[in-house]
Amino acid sequence: MSLPANSPPVVFILTADRSRSLPFYRDVLGLRLMGEDSHAATFDLGNRTPLRLTDLPGHQGAAHTVLGWHVADIAASVAALAAKGAVFKIYEGFGQDAQGIWASGDGGAKVAWFADPDGNLLSLTQIG
Repeated sequence: MSLPANSPPVVFILTADRSRSLPFYRDVLGLRLMGEDSHAATFDLGNRTPLRLTDLPGHQGAAHTVLGWHVADIAASVAALAAKGAVFKIYEGFGQDAQGIWASGDGGAKVAWFADPDGNLLSLTQIG
């Protein structure tokens, strides 16, 4: 069996404290809250893709990226999110600019990383 091509994915992000994380996803990232139940808050990521912000007591975010977005203008996107309170990470020796944007040596990609209130690492990527 394979999944039907029209079956949209569901994204899960874990949180130790939904009341702290929900405003970040709604107000900072600007995602539309579709609903809430006793286990999760569901947001619309676009393209029929729901994000379930799921409760897991004691959860601590990992150091790897768990969710990212492709953006057309990374500098403008970083500035807009930073103005809403997102804090972009600068990694020692990684060669990022002052906004926290890393550029591949061949110029094929630019990436910036930031964390949600649980420490889940999120990213923005501009290709080309």
